[in-house]
Amino acid sequence: MKMKPMGDQILLKKQEGQETTKSGIILTSGTANYEYADVVAVGPGIFTQTGDRIKMTCRVGDVVLCHSRLLKGDNQITLDGKSYILVREAEISMVSNN
Repeated sequence: MKMKPMGDQILLKKQEGQETTKSGIILTSGTANYEYADVVAVGPGIFTQTGDRIKMTCRVGDVVLCHSRLLKGDNQITLDGKSYILVREAEISMVSNN
């Protein structure tokens, strides 16, 4: 089943147990409240009241940093037997564009 997020929704896949970044930076306990996730799918963005579309900042393949409560909350979904997280773009704290 192929699904695509609507509006400003982003489908994320949580990264498991990453202790260092690709560039070799060691992650400390300072990021304990935040977790990394991969962007799997992105909605088209939302429209303003004047009809202009606000484009999405995140793209498929980006790595984002989200508060851990988002990745463990009610927004977890299962598609084709795999676990994902569906969040709004405004809920993402940081993005690393590839």
